[in-house]
Amino acid sequence: MRASPFAELLAALIRQRGVTGALVVSEADGIVVDANVSIGLKAEVLAALSASLYRRARLAAAAAGYGEATFLQLEAAQGRICAVGRSDLVLVAVTEPGANVGLVRMEMLKGLQGGALG
Repeated sequence: MRASPFAELLAALIRQRGVTGALVVSEADGIVVDANVSIGLKAEVLAALSASLYRRARLAAAAAGYGEATFLQLEAAQGRICAVGRSDLVLVAVTEPGANVGLVRMEMLKGLQGGALG
């Protein structure tokens, strides 16, 4: 069995303290392409939510003349959803409330710059 082309990227994200899930999802339809998530995390629901939020933020930023959206963060009582995208794919990290988002963001952008999403 061949490893996913995203396995290394997802493993690097999930190793960050406070990250409970790392997913690659299709921006167009929110379907999970690959995931590394903790037990109990609803990957399909998070994928759909993240793809929708990222797509809308990307389109709104462009329409407002701000250019390309590079990082999206949703903060809620139970944690955060962080997203970056390229080539119709969205890289998503799900974190606990106390996670260091700066480190998570750096790891996500490093993966994006490394061409992990195409």
